[in-house]
Amino acid sequence: MKIRGLILNQPFFGGVHRTESEMRLINDRTFCQLVVNDLMWATALPKGVDRDHEYCNPTAGVGDGRIERLPRRLVRGYGGDPLMDRQKEFVALLESRGAHVVAKFDEEGFHGVELFDPSMAQVLYDILRDFIESCSTYDGDNVVVSKSAT
Repeated sequence: MKIRGLILNQPFFGGVHRTESEMRLINDRTFCQLVVNDLMWATALPKGVDRDHEYCNPTAGVGDGRIERLPRRLVRGYGGDPLMDRQKEFVALLESRGAHVVAKFDEEGFHGVELFDPSMAQVLYDILRDFIESCSTYDGDNVVVSKSAT
């Protein structure tokens, strides 16, 4: 099996220093309350590390080159999500290293909005369908035309 694409729908990143979106939405009442985020990272990360650990904050530090090996990727986020700035930082990091990224950010919406709004779920499904179809014709620097047997 060859993985040709990676879908990151509202990826859950963190970090020690607060971003503008985290500060703007510090009292967010959806899934991503900052105090809850901090608690989840405190319980999930290895003992003795902070939220700038690579598991939490892939943009911290210089990295070791593994991030470039990720396949073509889709990153989706919303303006009402406190994590949006971190998601955009991740996209910028990938693009700065020559990675192929499809970034889909929408100012309307919040973390998990597709669970509550069927029209937003449909938009996500359409984006996913288009990305998956584009991955079937993408092979690194080569375009591969795939035809299904009929």
